[in-house]
Amino acid sequence: MFATTTLIPAVQRIFLALGGLFRKTLMAAGMVLMLGLAGLQIVHGGVADGLKLLLPPAAVDAESPAAEEAGAAAASAELTPRMESALDFVSRRYRVAGDALRPVFVAAQLAGRELRLDPLLIIAVIGVESGFNPFSQSVYGAQGLMQVVPRFHADKLTEEAPPAAFLDPVTNVQVGATVLRESINRMGGLEEGLQQFGGALSDPTRRYAGKVLAEKQRLEQAALRLRAA
Repeated sequence: MFATTTLIPAVQRIFLALGGLFRKTLMAAGMVLMLGLAGLQIVHGGVADGLKLLLPPAAVDAESPAAEEAGAAAASAELTPRMESALDFVSRRYRVAGDALRPVFVAAQLAGRELRLDPLLIIAVIGVESGFNPFSQSVYGAQGLMQVVPRFHADKLTEEAPPAAFLDPVTNVQVGATVLRESINRMGGLEEGLQQFGGALSDPTRRYAGKVLAEKQRLEQAALRLRAA
C-alpha cells in the first residue's frame, strides 16, 4: 500500500464522538483477540474458543454528557443482523472466539458507515490479508489484520498511540479501512482501488481484487444461509 492523506475529518469526528469509554472497551477487547489468536496458533485452536470478552464497568452519571456519549457508543456497537451472521461464519471458519472477533466487526461496521464502504468488504480484506491474525507481518513490513504499512500511515495515528498501535486490531481496521477508501477514490473504481490497496496495480488479471470479492461473496452467502436457518 502507498502513502495517503491524513485520516479524513468525518472519520476522526465519529471515533472521537464515541468517547473514551467505548474506545477503551474496544482496545481491551482487541487485546483479547490478540491473546486468543496467539493461543490458537499454539494449541490448535483450543484456547481461543475459551476466551471471553472483558468489558470495563460503566461508571458515568446518567444525566451527564459523558453518559449520552456512552449511550450512543453502545448503540453503535450493536451489529446489524447481516454482520452478526457474518461474524458467526468467520468464527466457525477461522476457529476464533466470537467475543474476540466482535470488536473487529464493530470497528468495520463503524468505518464502513462513515467511509461509505460495505463493512463486509472490509471483513473480506481482513480474511485475504491476514486470515484474522493480528500479529501477521509481511516481508515488506505490512502489519496486522489489514496489513497496514506503518512507515506510510503513521500520520493516521494519534500522538498518544503506542509504537505497536498497528498491531491493535481495532486501530488497524480504522486505519486500514481509511486507506482502502482512499485507494478506491484515487483509482476511480472498486476493483482498481483493491488492486492498489493490495500493491498489485501491475497485474492485468486483477487477481487480488478477485480474491477479495470472492471472499466477500462467501461472507454474503453464509450470512444469508445463517439468517434463513
